[in-house]
Amino acid sequence: MDPSPIDYAVSALVTLTVVVEPIGLAPIFLGITHGLPSATRQRVGLRAALIAAAILAGTAVFGNWLLSRLGISLPAFRIAGGLLLFSIASEMVFGVRFERQVRTAERAVEEDVGNMAAFPLAIPLLAGPGAITATVLLAGQANARPAYLATLLAVIAIVISLCIGVFAVASRVGSLLGTTANVVLSRILGVVLAALSVQFVIDGIRAVFRP
Repeated sequence: MDPSPIDYAVSALVTLTVVVEPIGLAPIFLGITHGLPSATRQRVGLRAALIAAAILAGTAVFGNWLLSRLGISLPAFRIAGGLLLFSIASEMVFGVRFERQVRTAERAVEEDVGNMAAFPLAIPLLAGPGAITATVLLAGQANARPAYLATLLAVIAIVISLCIGVFAVASRVGSLLGTTANVVLSRILGVVLAALSVQFVIDGIRAVFRP
């Protein structure tokens, strides 16, 4: 049974918000842009968000077409994507994801400060494997229906706008939440994402065995 437009919009918003985790990116953004003037920091954050938005929007529009060309069925991708999202969720719950993101960010800054907006901010922190996978899965649920696809694009715009807002007040958010609050928030969002990822796997298995 296909979800109603409202259910689809809520599911898409929760899924992408949890996967991208805008508030959780605040301390990483601060670490990556440490030492930059405030105006430059804001330009870097805006550019990264726009790059990520383009990647996720392109994935939403052309992701299913690419899968069909590769001979990959949507149920198979839904199962694989659900497993990948569950892996990300487990990292969030056990505190592994943040440490890995920080290490990736530090290496990238050392290699090329000038391209930090594209890497690691846009890829893989904003539009990483989890976000791309979730977008493809949600686009599959849209099933080429224009209203649902427009809803997904609107959700992508909302999530990216949240990221831009968080980047704009990153210093304030980081100091307000503190280390403990960031850790607790990441654990809670990880549990939510785990439940959503299991649902993706269940939907994929049902689709495989559906007569």
